[in-house]
Amino acid sequence: MMSKKENIVHAAIQMFREKGIDKTTVSDIVKNAGIAQGTFYLYFSSKLALMPAIAEVMVEKTMDIVKDTVQEDAPFQEKLEQLVGAIFLVAREYNEIQALIYAGLASTEHLKEWETVYAPFYQWISALLIEAEQAKVVRDTINIERTSKLLIGLVESAAEQVYLYDVTDETEVNRQKEEVLLFLLHALGVKQ
Repeated sequence: MMSKKENIVHAAIQMFREKGIDKTTVSDIVKNAGIAQGTFYLYFSSKLALMPAIAEVMVEKTMDIVKDTVQEDAPFQEKLEQLVGAIFLVAREYNEIQALIYAGLASTEHLKEWETVYAPFYQWISALLIEAEQAKVVRDTINIERTSKLLIGLVESAAEQVYLYDVTDETEVNRQKEEVLLFLLHALGVKQ
């Protein structure tokens, strides 16, 4: 069962998808969530204050999909390919919500919370990179923390370029994935 806060976040996602951020009111959200308006304000100061919580839900969803896709016993190059595929899948399946998050975060003071929301994903990627570095399959000059952020940023940006801009040709999507993977393999100095 969802907590009240989770209920509000999920109701907001639904309303933002239906009406857009600008046209959705707090009243719409609380009505959809089945709660009193005062309850909303116990958790959030405004509808835009929901954006970090919505981003957090999406990062958790992304991490779940990535963890389900990336096989622990696969060679690093395959893990990287699986990671790219998983992030492209998330971008395809949830592009509307991601567009909402970007629009909402960009219009608020909550953009600075982005790093906090992404921290668990950065840590997961860092662990993957440390393992590869210890196995000597990537160059030994990698700054793990910085590289984990760059890796996620690159792959998400590349995926969003095709899905947020309505590229529906799977051949083009696959070309984009291949280019991202080749770029990462070269940048990380993956030894084959």
